[in-house]
Amino acid sequence: MALGVVLMAVEAYLPTLATVVGAAAIDSINPCAIGVLILMISVLLSTRQSTKKMLLLGGLYIFAVFMTYLLAGLGLIYFLSGLPLYLTEYIAIAVGVLIILAGLFEIKDYFWYGRWFSLTIPPFFAKKLHNYASKVTVPGIMLLGAFVAAVELPCTGAPYLAIIMLLSQYFDFSAFLMLVLYNVIFVAPLVVILLMVAGGKRLHEVKKWKQESRGTMRLLIGLLLVAMGWLLMLIANGTINFG
Repeated sequence: MALGVVLMAVEAYLPTLATVVGAAAIDSINPCAIGVLILMISVLLSTRQSTKKMLLLGGLYIFAVFMTYLLAGLGLIYFLSGLPLYLTEYIAIAVGVLIILAGLFEIKDYFWYGRWFSLTIPPFFAKKLHNYASKVTVPGIMLLGAFVAAVELPCTGAPYLAIIMLLSQYFDFSAFLMLVLYNVIFVAPLVVILLMVAGGKRLHEVKKWKQESRGTMRLLIGLLLVAMGWLLMLIANGTINFG
């Protein structure tokens, strides 16, 4: 009997867990997040920082991005949990539509990058990012991570918002752990790139890989967003229920 209850609970969370892991894995290869890290590492290299200090500052930057995203997600979930159920259903449908539109723009960039409207960091903020990155101090790097997490939202916000809406349907400790897991997966490629460069990988090779993979990244993110937008709307109208 007890085993049956446990299995039912696991089955109830499996679709959500699979969605969280899949969304985070695809979102983690977003060109925006990777591009800003490459910018920061290039600044650190130009100032001839030691490998130890580069790992420290790069790690603090990644940690700041992680914490900012996690706290933002918790704040949004807390806000949504205080709204009436009927209102959250309408919000979920509206968010679903917006996420589908964002996905279509990402798919568009696979075929016609830079034409019309694109989900990228505004040039004005890109200049500010460079200014922050040049301040290679612990407070400066932490501020950079928090700032990046805020201005990256046009690039990376849609998948995260979809997951937040999904987890807010029934937020408990398991859902909290999945939110943490999402953010761990999201920053994982940043950790890998930092370790690769610290281990001797040439930065221009990482830049070349990012440039060559940009179209594929955006296509995968776009397809993910369209699927998650539909998923949100199906959950909102009761067609799908994860338990």
